[in-house]
Amino acid sequence: MNKSTYSKIAIVTGGSSGIGKAIAEKLNSQGIKVIVADKADGEKLAGDIEMRKCDVTSGEEIDELYSWVTKNFGHPEYLILNAGQGIQEKLTEGDPEKWKKVLDINIMGALRCIRAFTPHMIENKRGNVVFISSVSANQPHPYGGIYAASKTALEVIAETLRLETIPYINVTVVSPGIVDTAFYKHQISGDNSVEKMGMGAITSEEIAEDVWYALNKKKGTSINKIITRPTLQDF
Repeated sequence: MNKSTYSKIAIVTGGSSGIGKAIAEKLNSQGIKVIVADKADGEKLAGDIEMRKCDVTSGEEIDELYSWVTKNFGHPEYLILNAGQGIQEKLTEGDPEKWKKVLDINIMGALRCIRAFTPHMIENKRGNVVFISSVSANQPHPYGGIYAASKTALEVIAETLRLETIPYINVTVVSPGIVDTAFYKHQISGDNSVEKMGMGAITSEEIAEDVWYALNKKKGTSINKIITRPTLQDF
């Protein structure tokens, strides 16, 4: 562990697999020190990415993550809020305890990280926060109300953060469509898949490229929202 090895540091939540893993590996390949915060061990990551066990639903674990990162590497300039989980349940029949878990991960998890890591960005007068959202945001659909609501809230939070931190923090929302990952397999409940949807899928690496594009705009320019989906996707 060496604070002086890298000029920039990034935190990627939920980065042990899927979109988060692709983002972590992309940033690391560009000479950025990446710390992946995830409660799961996940897949083997390329490069010298640091893995740190962290459950974003725990304020105590977020505080411990902050202390460990800043002590060993310094303050991150990039905060990638990717941790999240899906759910498919009908509002009149589903389990509110499961809904609560999804909202705690998808919304409160991001808020806990924002509260921990952005104050120093403001103090340092620079930083980038990227929210991995979904095209489900603002799209009510049967069995998708809880997940869509969580991503809608996340996008409101992102815009609020942008307004509250002008001009110091660049805030970007990346909203993927159908991505070929294990997302549907890891849903709390529901029975869906890329194959069942039948509209094709994009790769995690494509979303990682979107993130890298947003992080590299010239000073004074911000990319605030990117939507990427398969051409055949109709929502």
